[in-house]
Amino acid sequence: MFDFVRKHTKLFQIILVVLILPSFILVGVQSFDNQSGDVVAKVGRQKISQAELDNAVRTMADRVRSQQPETDAALFDTPEFKQRALDALLHDYTLNAAAYDQRVRASDARLQRIFATSPDFAPFRNANGTINTQLLEAQGISSAQFAERLRQQISTSQVIGGVEGTGTVSKTANRLAVEALFQVRDVQWRKFEPKDYAAQLNPSVEQLRKFYDEPAMASVFREPEHADVQYVLLDLDSLKSRVTVSEDDLRASYKQNIANYTQPEERRASHILIKAEKSAPAAERQAAKAKAEKLLAELKKSPALFAELARKNSEDPGSAANGGDLEFFGRGAMTKPFEDAVFSLKKGQISDVVESDFGFHVIEVTDVRGGQAQPFEAVRAQIEDDARKQLAQRLYADAAEKFTNTVYEQADSLKPVADELKLQVQSASNVLRNPGAKDQGVLGNTRLLQALFDPANRSKNRNTEAIEVGPSKLISARIVKYYPDAKPPFEQVEAKVRERWIAREATAAARKDAEQKLAAWKQAPDKADMPAAVQMSRRLVFSQPPAVLDAALRVPEKQLPAWQVVDLGDEGVALIKVNKVLPLQIVPEEEKATQAQFTNYWARAEAEAYLRALQREYKVKILKPQQADAAKAEEKSASGS
Repeated sequence: MFDFVRKHTKLFQIILVVLILPSFILVGVQSFDNQSGDVVAKVGRQKISQAELDNAVRTMADRVRSQQPETDAALFDTPEFKQRALDALLHDYTLNAAAYDQRVRASDARLQRIFATSPDFAPFRNANGTINTQLLEAQGISSAQFAERLRQQISTSQVIGGVEGTGTVSKTANRLAVEALFQVRDVQWRKFEPKDYAAQLNPSVEQLRKFYDEPAMASVFREPEHADVQYVLLDLDSLKSRVTVSEDDLRASYKQNIANYTQPEERRASHILIKAEKSAPAAERQAAKAKAEKLLAELKKSPALFAELARKNSEDPGSAANGGDLEFFGRGAMTKPFEDAVFSLKKGQISDVVESDFGFHVIEVTDVRGGQAQPFEAVRAQIEDDARKQLAQRLYADAAEKFTNTVYEQADSLKPVADELKLQVQSASNVLRNPGAKDQGVLGNTRLLQALFDPANRSKNRNTEAIEVGPSKLISARIVKYYPDAKPPFEQVEAKVRERWIAREATAAARKDAEQKLAAWKQAPDKADMPAAVQMSRRLVFSQPPAVLDAALRVPEKQLPAWQVVDLGDEGVALIKVNKVLPLQIVPEEEKATQAQFTNYWARAEAEAYLRALQREYKVKILKPQQADAAKAEEKSASGS
């Protein structure tokens, strides 16, 4: 247990930040009363307002920005992103309603016990076990809010956890799943690739024109709306090149911030743990402490026996086998009493008996590293870069104002703003109005593209307004040459038409050849020119395409041996012959492991099904604007007003 917490403390902290510290959407279903704003959804009698959804979208957007600062802000205004936020609200409202109706409410005693004993909350506990209010205040919440949010989290997790925790799978069902995963088949297969038939094809111009004029090809040969553009980008990098920092200032900054260039001190320690939970009877804890003190007395006589005594006596399964060695760790990785003891000792010293939430420890510090400042020369480049960033940030506000005004006031050219701020006018060709999956860098920003292709700007080749496409990053662009969405003349795309025609006909030739060979070889199997058989299974990955594997495993066993032509898309086709099913080979340990995994999947599926059932029970509705108006009218009529 101690070893697990030691290794995963940072993970727990991340989980806490994500799940607990961000503002909870709900404070309690029973206390919620929506008196204003349009209703966008309903969970039973509870209503979710547009304002509440907007707040949820902002909260989710802030989290995405904090994790991925370069995310295009336009993403947060898409229907898909807003739907995710609404789904999260509906999920929380449903579980809170169920917890309230089912009288599921974590008691004060349980909250206190979880907070006091769970390693998850160690970062929030002071040394005396009280709550760290300073840390909570830094997150903008009070102790009471923290307690209520924890209570709500525990209560709602009980609603869904009661279902998820009881998922079971029969041995018969698991055996069927195992057979599907582990079944191995003896298969021969041969690939017919279009490239092997392309050289034989030499289309005439008439054939190509006919292909070009086919209705199905109309969208294939259309050129989407695009343009050749010029743009100017103002960001911190462009301003950094304009500032200078003296050597004296760099050295002064180094001295003032020496702690930033000091490697954190780490200690390597070994320990002997005698377990005794805080909730254990006093006599049991006293016995554990006495055992630890006895071991300490032995070590004072013979310190060299530490590793041997740890292997024989320590009750920490993660370190006992290694003589109690915990390897190197820094501050914050261990529980506070343990950490305080370790960092108060010198290398080679052994502590007195130390009490923690896990029991009683005897600790030896075996090594110390870090704690020394890096030399100036080693961090000079970093200091200079940081200084340039700070100076550039100070210049940015003024530069951004000049940038914004100039691109607007002199809208027929980007040269004035480039000259004014010593920026570069850059060019880009084939900038798509709707780039789809194509990466256009800063020119892929939705707001910028809307402004750039706006008919007024497009027709007059005017600058767009200054548009923010990232943190401290402004851009203005103008169209140099515009290309509307249109099907170009045949002569202009003849090479592309030829390539498409050959690809289609070569694929058709490959399929025809495969089908002819299939017919012939089914009649005369002894003449079949097929490669040697290979073993195929979903458990193992071979070189065959996924479509071949899927087709080979889908043939009913009673039809074997069986032939089949498999479509591989642009890669052509494959001809397969499934000969037989090989005996299933699986050891009991593997089958047991798959049952545990299958049970987990099944439990999750049941939990999702239960959530959907709850949403049906509470008549969860997502209201369109007209439905929202009708709901308000109905409510007004019911109230008699």
